[in-house]
Amino acid sequence: MPAPSSVQRTYLTLMLGNTLAASFIWGINTIFLLDAGLSNLEAFAANAFYTAGMVLFEVPTGVVADTIGRRASYLAGTVTLMVTTLLYVMLWQVEGPFWAWAVVSLSLGLGFTFFSGAVEAWLVDALDATGYEGTLESIFGKGQVVTGIGMLTGSVAGGFIAQLTSLGVPFVMRAVVLLVMFGFAFTAMKDIGFTPKKSSGTIREMKLIAGDSIEYGWRVRPVKWIMLASPFTAGVGLYAFYALQPYLLDLAGDPEAYGIAGITAALVAGAQIVGGFAAPRIRAIFRLRTSALLTAVGLSSLTLALIGVLDSFWVVIALIAVWAMLFAASMPIRQSYINGMIPSGQRATILSFDSMLGSSGGVVFQPVLGRVADSMGYASSYLFAAVISVTALPFIYRSRRERPDADAGRLA
Repeated sequence: MPAPSSVQRTYLTLMLGNTLAASFIWGINTIFLLDAGLSNLEAFAANAFYTAGMVLFEVPTGVVADTIGRRASYLAGTVTLMVTTLLYVMLWQVEGPFWAWAVVSLSLGLGFTFFSGAVEAWLVDALDATGYEGTLESIFGKGQVVTGIGMLTGSVAGGFIAQLTSLGVPFVMRAVVLLVMFGFAFTAMKDIGFTPKKSSGTIREMKLIAGDSIEYGWRVRPVKWIMLASPFTAGVGLYAFYALQPYLLDLAGDPEAYGIAGITAALVAGAQIVGGFAAPRIRAIFRLRTSALLTAVGLSSLTLALIGVLDSFWVVIALIAVWAMLFAASMPIRQSYINGMIPSGQRATILSFDSMLGSSGGVVFQPVLGRVADSMGYASSYLFAAVISVTALPFIYRSRRERPDADAGRLA
């Protein structure tokens, strides 16, 4: 049986590799789509198809992780993402039609759903099996830090490499890193504290787990309310991040300064590192986790509104840093809160269902806000995003009113 420190190192390596691979294109993704001939509406609609893929496949792939195994789910995700990433490059080269972008984006969402839920469930189960006695916030906070490091490295490199070569090269780099992560996970990621179901009963077990997930997830009121807040925060977060790329180029007055887009993503990454370090300390300030979440979401919404009102390049840069730090600091607290209310046997599926709800917000809000950007400008779209984000607050408050043990830091 490995030590808890070994489990943590494997988890942090997975988080670092995943983020590094993904972030090569985060600073230029929207510019890449626009360069392929898509309008703002079509570009964010393509992103919406990606999140639609996450909505469609989150629970089925979560069930795979709860039946076949977390490791198998992760490996399937790396292969799927490698293939779909290279298909993106092909579509960009030939300026493919929108329907082709929609299909590949949908498949890209499938790849990420194999990751979501599975890695987090693997970590929590493995820590429990190896006798870990610390707090989940500290581990998830470290995860935010290494995620920020990966994003900082990948986004800066991707932005400047795109400027020096072409917009397609960072996508090829992503595929290469995914291949490396496949090899690492194949050797280092073992299912610990969790026994996969026998393949002969997989279909039956999938039905049972799906039913149990509704019983232990959706029908548990504090879990349901916190999950219902996710579409408004996660959906807006997706748009707010990707719209920064063309918005800042507009403010800078240079539509081809891809390095600025990369630096912007790196700024978000740096703020994420700070937020990851700050999460356990912020949690210590509040008696209840939901108090910290309510504060973070409220301040994040205010920051988005200010980004829409103040059109100074450097002021917007500073506000982006604040918004990203608030988002990053709240994530470990939210992860600890929801994990404290769900059982191990259904953990990956429930976490995937939670992620699915967040993705559903992206499906709806990204094209809507993209349309606002086309007709009224990016600044106005951030004002609309702030209003949508505020809508999450009543749901978090409803979860708080149920008074679950996990709100005060005790496992349910």
